[in-house]
Amino acid sequence: MTAPAGPASDGSLWVFGYGSLMWRPGFAYARRCKATLRGWRRSLCVYSHVYRGSPERPGLVLGLDRGGACAGVAFEVAEALRETTMRYLREREQATAVYLERIAPITLECGERVPALTYVADRLHEQYAGRLDREAMLAYVRAGTGQSGDNPEYVLETHDHLQAMGVRDRDLEWLSARLRAGQ
Repeated sequence: MTAPAGPASDGSLWVFGYGSLMWRPGFAYARRCKATLRGWRRSLCVYSHVYRGSPERPGLVLGLDRGGACAGVAFEVAEALRETTMRYLREREQATAVYLERIAPITLECGERVPALTYVADRLHEQYAGRLDREAMLAYVRAGTGQSGDNPEYVLETHDHLQAMGVRDRDLEWLSARLRAGQ
């Protein structure tokens, strides 16, 4: 069951991205800015069976897991594109139902707080990986290839985008360094 996505006061929709949505949103937006979501953290905690892996050789992708805070990107979508964007995101993010749709308050870079549509990892889903050690993460990432490409590309693109925003993610830094070194 998905939560209804309540509109902003002007009827627009805010979307919070923390992984590939940051660098490949796939929908039109009116505004994009850095934002923070509190109470959730970015984590390589989802086995990918479609986009960056398969059921036989799962990759590993990001999810929002409980606790902490997550810096990411907020996209403001005009009211006219609201329903189309939500349909697109549901198709993309809920391909295997490992993510739960949520409306959560985010803080934009300018300090404004807005409700945003985001997707969090379902801890009860069979694709929820939980907290893996870095060597296990690296093994899954190296092995994963899916409909959207190789899993290492996903990790490197996300790391590079975060780095350009001035955001550090120690797991992605560690993985990126090993992937680039061929280790």
